[in-house]
Amino acid sequence: MNTFKVALFDLDGTLMDTEGQYTVFWGKMAAKYRPDVPNLEQIIKGTTLIQIFERYFPDKKWQEEITLALDEWEKQMDYVFIPGALDFVHDIKSHGVRCAIVTSSNIKKMEVVADKVPEFRTLFDRILTSEDFAASKPNPDCYLKGASVFDCKKEECVVFEDAFTGLQAGMSAGIYTIGLATNNSRTQIQDKCNYVIDDFEGLTYDRVVALINE
Repeated sequence: MNTFKVALFDLDGTLMDTEGQYTVFWGKMAAKYRPDVPNLEQIIKGTTLIQIFERYFPDKKWQEEITLALDEWEKQMDYVFIPGALDFVHDIKSHGVRCAIVTSSNIKKMEVVADKVPEFRTLFDRILTSEDFAASKPNPDCYLKGASVFDCKKEECVVFEDAFTGLQAGMSAGIYTIGLATNNSRTQIQDKCNYVIDDFEGLTYDRVVALINE
């Protein structure tokens, strides 16, 4: 029987309901700088700022302007947990599960989150950001590192993700991956993960253990 010792959470759209706010921001940036790329605000989901710049905003002046705008935007954002997320984290921690954030965001963004959400610093044992990975999602490196920092086997970990790139990273890492239908429909992600949930309401440590052993 596989045990559940480590939870690896994506942040935006998985633990926190922030994706809509980022969609608005990148929609504005696309309209200003790259109106030639349809649906850019959706295409870039789950990728790092460096990747976004390299692929879509190569001009250094653009990058400087967007970075300043993004910093201000993130300071004003609302960081609200997905329904049931806090209760779920508290529940699994009470069973000894180690919890980590594995995000494509950078350190600066995570400092903003920690300042605006006081309990954030005590909820998670590790926070892994874009600076910690040699390759970003959908490459599995981030989640493999998440398992390694706790010296745990992949079979003892569970990934929680909402974005296509993140789901691919979790599955490619060989880690049981639970997809959240927060920004994509169940139909869109059901074949990209091991199990789908709408949010964390009602999810418990015992339920996750049962799932990974089905």
